[in-house]
Amino acid sequence: MPRRQNNGFSLIELMVVIAIVAVLLTIGLPSFQSSLRSNRIATSSNELLASLALARSEAVRSTRGGGVCSSANGTACGGNWNNGWLVWTETDGNGVLGAGETVVRYIQSKPKLTLAGSANTIAFDSRGRAIGGAQSIQLSPEGAATPIRCLQIGITGQTRVDPGACP
Repeated sequence: MPRRQNNGFSLIELMVVIAIVAVLLTIGLPSFQSSLRSNRIATSSNELLASLALARSEAVRSTRGGGVCSSANGTACGGNWNNGWLVWTETDGNGVLGAGETVVRYIQSKPKLTLAGSANTIAFDSRGRAIGGAQSIQLSPEGAATPIRCLQIGITGQTRVDPGACP
């Protein structure tokens, strides 16, 4: 009579696999958190760069100016960069969002992220130059020293991202 083979796992084999998975998760999760922080910083800095580029191109296109400012509600400037920011097109060329000016885009800031700007408004004139001189915005994850990125807006309106804290 042929011998019958059992298919499946024994209880001991199952316990060994669960123990191995638990050890791998314990080792892997802390490094995954740093990846999440790094991706959150990269995403937010790219969104902010895109908003600055949009504001600058709107400023040149409308021939009156445009800008980006911190905004808590998406309809008016104010608050801090941690709430979010909006992009607008100027109609009067004064570098401040006022009545009758068009809000082009509103972006809410990501949670667990700290943004600190040298000013709450970054405005561009009709030639794409930054009104008020060079400015910067620093992005850093909450509760962690790194990674930190610094978005710098030059007098000419050019933007760049530098690793580390803003000078």
